Amino acid sequence: MCGIVGLFLKDKALEPQLGALTAEMLATMCDRGPDSAGFAIYGTPEKGKVKITISSPNPDADFKGLDAAVSKAIGSNVDFSLKSTHAVLTVPEDKADAAKATIRAEFPSVRIMATGASIEIYKEVGYPTEVAKRFDLAKMTGTHAIGHTRMATESAVTTMGSHPFSTGADQCLVHNGSLSNHNNLRRDLKHDGMTFETQNDSEVAAAYLTWRMNQGKNLGEALTNSLDDLDGFFTFVVGTKDGFGVIRDPIACKPAVMAETDQYVAFGSEYRALANLPGIEKARVWEPEPATVYFWER
Repeated sequence: MCGIVGLFLKDKALEPQLGALTAEMLATMCDRGPDSAGFAIYGTPEKGKVKITISSPNPDADFKGLDAAVSKAIGSNVDFSLKSTHAVLTVPEDKADAAKATIRAEFPSVRIMATGASIEIYKEVGYPTEVAKRFDLAKMTGTHAIGHTRMATESAVTTMGSHPFSTGADQCLVHNGSLSNHNNLRRDLKHDGMTFETQNDSEVAAAYLTWRMNQGKNLGEALTNSLDDLDGFFTFVVGTKDGFGVIRDPIACKPAVMAETDQYVAFGSEYRALANLPGIEKARVWEPEPATVYFWER
């Protein structure tokens, strides 16, 4: 089933409203995925800094002393921002790998959700509007965002199994559909050094795009390659630090609608997700074509 929304802002004046607009869009997709929800927010990078989003089902216990341990291990103070079951650590860019290694070694119950200069990812089991409220989505600011509501079809309803999936710095993907060759592709990607946290086919799709971009391709080129290499039916909305892309498989059986104005580009699984966006009455609205890459980049 699944519900997807995405919003890529062109107009800097709208950046303070990004979270509120995304939260309203996500709320319209509740009946397409009432079991869990998640979203990625891309904010303004802080020069020389990297954000690490982490999650735990028992944050009071698992996050206790984590910031102090990471600070000691990397020899630098870290900023620690708690949001319900998630937290964001901000560390010097050249210390990010050491910080993640410390988290994995000393706090094995803590999961790393995303890493990057801009990206923060929040996802949890529960009704989508409640998930959005838990993490104060409506108060967040930034340049672009992607959200997902999920009615489980290919794996158990868990926090880690929910979308978005992030497999590279400042990269994320949400997916409506199902892949048929994900197990073979997972084995091939593991051979090339990619790692996986779940058995979800959508994580394989995210890792595939990361693998392609690690080869020097931009997001648009990686999406084009996916049409040859991924089997199944899918609608992907993906994000990078500076980019936002959409693609549907050649059959395109999953619903999708897009809108573009001078202020933004927006995606929704249904038009009602776009209906309350500013200036929507003047937007160019269309259904994305099958096997066609739509890609915007700053």
